[in-house]
Amino acid sequence: MQRYQIKSSFQIRLTTRCVPAILIGLVFTSSAVAATLPVGPGKTYASPCKAFAVAKSGDVVEITGNTTYSGDVCGIAASNLTIRGVNGRPKINANGKNAMGKGIWVVSGNNVTVDNVEMYGAKVADKNGAALRLEGTGFTLRNAFLHDNENGILTGVNTASNILIEYSEFGHNGYGDGYSHNLYIGNVGSLTFRYNYSHDANVGHNLKSRARVNTIVYNRFSSGVTGSTAIGKPSYEIDLPNAGTSYVIGNVIQQPASHSNPTMLAYGEEGASNPGKDLYVVNNTFLNDDSSRGTFVQIGSGVTTAALLQNNIFGGTGTLTTQTSAVQKTNYRSVSPGFVNRSAWDLRPLANTLVTNAGSVPGSSSAGVSLKPVAQYKHTAAGMARPVLGAFDIGAYEAQ
Repeated sequence: MQRYQIKSSFQIRLTTRCVPAILIGLVFTSSAVAATLPVGPGKTYASPCKAFAVAKSGDVVEITGNTTYSGDVCGIAASNLTIRGVNGRPKINANGKNAMGKGIWVVSGNNVTVDNVEMYGAKVADKNGAALRLEGTGFTLRNAFLHDNENGILTGVNTASNILIEYSEFGHNGYGDGYSHNLYIGNVGSLTFRYNYSHDANVGHNLKSRARVNTIVYNRFSSGVTGSTAIGKPSYEIDLPNAGTSYVIGNVIQQPASHSNPTMLAYGEEGASNPGKDLYVVNNTFLNDDSSRGTFVQIGSGVTTAALLQNNIFGGTGTLTTQTSAVQKTNYRSVSPGFVNRSAWDLRPLANTLVTNAGSVPGSSSAGVSLKPVAQYKHTAAGMARPVLGAFDIGAYEAQ
């Protein structure tokens, strides 16, 4: 499956001709120090935690895939560490154990990357066990599947930390008391959440983030469909309880008929304590399958900045937004919007002059960030370029 990645202007290729000789020497020296630590049957390290225990900054831990590592729980102290599954996806089963009373892997190292793992079964005494408990500064997760834990990811407060989560699936996490979630991101500097599939949280939210800046783009939030996990009854699809500058662009956001709270996107509901209080909801497809109640965008009374709601499809019944001052621009509201194949989740809009070529060109945020969607979600947990021909279509997908 081809994945679509957006390269920023900061991703610049360097050649040795433009690097001073002394720096070349430093680069080569640093590279020579880093090691690759192989994990798995017949490898140097029998389990991931044995490799983590000896890993140094910059090392790569390669975990043999298509293998289950039961009860392999521990802390990860090394910084600048890359952990990745190879030759298939390894499964990390807590199997009744936990590290430090917190979860499966407790990451205290900085700038750690975890790639291509499946993790499940995290349970602890305080009902807040996490597959990944983040305590360091800076973290990246990609190509992962976190399910059936009390929390998929749980972080503390660290406003210096920037977290990137992409191309990953989260399903049926949560103890069932509403205080644990598929993901629970604390008050960090920023969260970038893109090309993910988060579904069927067990009473909790499919995504909860207290980050100061949230970039939530090209994801699918949906539940109640038989698939990779048990069916859950989530509360909010997205909860941003302390506000923060937040970009919600190009997502599919669906509320199932059976749920634990009728709100789909909540913003500033626990007090708008983050510095930014600007919310941009652009080119999303909202679907409410509860035929009697629902709120698409609920905004707390402490948020005085008008939210921008532009180019969204709001399908189903319910209140569009609780903020009377919200700027609503070229949205489409219908109890039953037309899609190519709703039951198969092909949510490209059918020909409709109120949807196709009916969107307006999004501008920029107050910080100068472009609000224009450049991609669209592709199942499962992937993305592709948004094929805009002519004017923008309304919703998360172009009709073409």
